[in-house]
Amino acid sequence: MFNLFRKKNNFFTDEEHHAFVKAIRHAEKKTSGEIRLYIESKCKKDDPLTRSAKIFHRLKMYKTEQRNGVLIYVATIDKKLALFGDEGIYQKAGETYWNNAVAEILTSFGQSKFAEGVINCIVQVGETLHKNFPYDRDVDKNELPDEIVLGR
Repeated sequence: MFNLFRKKNNFFTDEEHHAFVKAIRHAEKKTSGEIRLYIESKCKKDDPLTRSAKIFHRLKMYKTEQRNGVLIYVATIDKKLALFGDEGIYQKAGETYWNNAVAEILTSFGQSKFAEGVINCIVQVGETLHKNFPYDRDVDKNELPDEIVLGR
């Protein structure tokens, strides 16, 4: 078996990484939507939303048929995050939803519950995707990888 987490990231344990992937796979069983998690140490020069938009496009997450991909972006050392939803899910959920979801995960981060906050975010995004893009086993397929992407 190869290691899905090739780049070093000491912030989350291997068990937490596996829990993230498991949560993504579980969430995606109920929706045609796609969730990806990108973890890096620093947010570079951009604000987290701009950075997440660049990563979203670099990962070609806009290529889902219903434009219902969501990127969860976490910069561990900077303790910054963003949620970037493609136009299909962003419009259906509305701006208030996205702001509230970020506030919830920031609350978990503020309590040093980082892994729990990420998992709760994955679950919440999965429920929102399910509500707006329910799974149809006759046509749905996994359009994007479920593995975590690690930056620098």
